[in-house]
Amino acid sequence: MTLFSSQAPRPLADLLRPKLLGEVVGQDHLLAPDAPLGRMVAARRLVSMVLWGPPGCGKTTIARLLAETVEMAFAPLSAVFSGVADLRKVFEAARARRADGRGTLLFIDEIHRFNRSQQDGFLPYVEDGTVTLIGATTENPSFELNAALLSRAQVFVLNRLDEAALEKLLVRAEAESRRALPLDVDARGAVKAMADGDGRFLLNLCEELFALAPGDVLDTNRLASTIQRRAPLYDKAQEGHYNLISALHKSLRASDTDAALYWLSRMLVAGEDPRYIARRLVRFASEDIGLADPEALVQALTAWEVYERLGSPEGELALAQCVIHLGTAPKSNATYVAYKEAMKMARASGSVMPPKHILNAPTRLMKDIGYSAGYAYDHDSPEGFSGQNCFPDQMSRQTFYRPVERGFEREIRKRLEYWEKLRSRRGAQAE
Repeated sequence: MTLFSSQAPRPLADLLRPKLLGEVVGQDHLLAPDAPLGRMVAARRLVSMVLWGPPGCGKTTIARLLAETVEMAFAPLSAVFSGVADLRKVFEAARARRADGRGTLLFIDEIHRFNRSQQDGFLPYVEDGTVTLIGATTENPSFELNAALLSRAQVFVLNRLDEAALEKLLVRAEAESRRALPLDVDARGAVKAMADGDGRFLLNLCEELFALAPGDVLDTNRLASTIQRRAPLYDKAQEGHYNLISALHKSLRASDTDAALYWLSRMLVAGEDPRYIARRLVRFASEDIGLADPEALVQALTAWEVYERLGSPEGELALAQCVIHLGTAPKSNATYVAYKEAMKMARASGSVMPPKHILNAPTRLMKDIGYSAGYAYDHDSPEGFSGQNCFPDQMSRQTFYRPVERGFEREIRKRLEYWEKLRSRRGAQAE
């Protein structure tokens, strides 16, 4: 530290960093006296843990304050900038402290950035108590962290900051700066919306606003032209990608068309490839609608083709039209279920032959051994239906496809029931 370091300007987010656990906002489900971390603090005993939550929700601050509260040495590392040599130094220092009766809290930010072998390297030091590990991650630990590490650490989920928590930060920022933010009521709400649950980003916005000329109050339009909007959190290769496509798929299945349009829009705003969305809509049309609305698959394929021809943003309207069609269509998974059951039976039945009467007999030998013998040409029957069994001789008849009483499948059901009556009648006549 130099003579003038204390006079150097500090970011507002750093100035307002909580000094006590009670000052952390938005995480009472973990930090309240009767909550998990609150109970650990009261008992003055921490276990190794992973703090999973979005950026700016307080993961680093909580780890530092936990160490201070239980009087452990705080050893922070970033998985982005640190390697094995840095970890080795921390473990050596932790052993020395342990010999003097003091514990070490090893905090690793972005712990998911360490590879599997690096994660395995923590285990002996966590198991023997050399360090208590707190890892922070924005990614789903079940996807990114070793099972062995997860079995030795409790996972705590931190919330994105809600509007009430963000308002507390705005009030603290105004108190620190000793003046009100230059915003009208609507613009104040817009600033919180722009932060998207990220407290650090919100305080950085406040710093920009306090730097404006005093006395100038912004409305929402002027606010939008003055400060930068935060890009939505979304990684097309990680959990956010799968969460939003799951939300879109399940909203469509629930026939909640407006919610489906919202999730479609969220994905497009975040930069998802519209072709991926189109592919998933085609899948949905087959899996969850099927023949209840045969037009659904046509709509999905057409929307994909329209997007390929027009590109963004014009082609995205075709995806929205498709979402509305799929959301409002009658639903049936009868095709999906039938296919799964037929596949299961196909695997179980092995290589049984088709019945000979439905096999072609292009050679004399094949005719001699019974191929095509007794075949009834369906068009020759009055109803255009022979009722012959087409399953293998060694297998009883199966029913895979069971249409529902919704949409066009209601008509298909009537046909199947009619054909089954004809089949039963002709079976009885044959006897």
